[in-house]
Amino acid sequence: MKGIVRDIIIVAVCVAVLWIGLTAYFGAQNPFYVVSSGSMYPELAMYDIIVISGHTLFEDVKIGDIIVFDRPKDHDKVIVHRVVAVVDDDPKTLRTKGDNNQRSIVGTDYPITKEEYIGTVVHVIPQVGFITKMLQPPINYIIIAVIVGIMIIRQVYKKDKKKLIDQAKAESSISDYNEFQSNEKTDQPTKDFDSIYSAQEKKPADKLDEENTKSEGVPEFFLDKEKGSEENKE
Repeated sequence: MKGIVRDIIIVAVCVAVLWIGLTAYFGAQNPFYVVSSGSMYPELAMYDIIVISGHTLFEDVKIGDIIVFDRPKDHDKVIVHRVVAVVDDDPKTLRTKGDNNQRSIVGTDYPITKEEYIGTVVHVIPQVGFITKMLQPPINYIIIAVIVGIMIIRQVYKKDKKKLIDQAKAESSISDYNEFQSNEKTDQPTKDFDSIYSAQEKKPADKLDEENTKSEGVPEFFLDKEKGSEENKE
């Protein structure tokens, strides 16, 4: 479980660092938007992802630029349209229009001031926005559950694999020990037999030495008498 928590934290930290880096690079709190209508077709199609730059100042925006801004009348929707006119210079006020629309819409396309301005479109990634549609509930929760499930299975598999490796090592050690003991027992009778055989060979020599020792203590007179007695017997 600790391993899973660690992996989640690592992923979260990496995503956070990446996001902070992107926002700093593009100069916008959210540099990515998905086109949700066909008002800018064919320049921008539905589900295209647009990348905006907040480094382009509102004062530098000119006619023909495609900009992202909050809808003027209520600020509850983000719009991406093309600048078609500068209606006032003090303060600077713009009018926009969707390329696929017949005319500009009051409250949506104008008046656009610095307050509504978010950024200028600098890149377009075609059709990748389909992924965001797929990630809408409940599919996004299912994907998250699958990812977490895979991480859990991965951790369990690691633990089981480690147990099997440790068990195999233990069994191998026991097998080697039993084989060593068996070989030791097999060598023992051979050693005992060699000891007995050596003792039996040594015994006659010991008896002969003992008889010679006894003869050394008998006078020669008695030894000659014994020899003579043996000769008479013959």
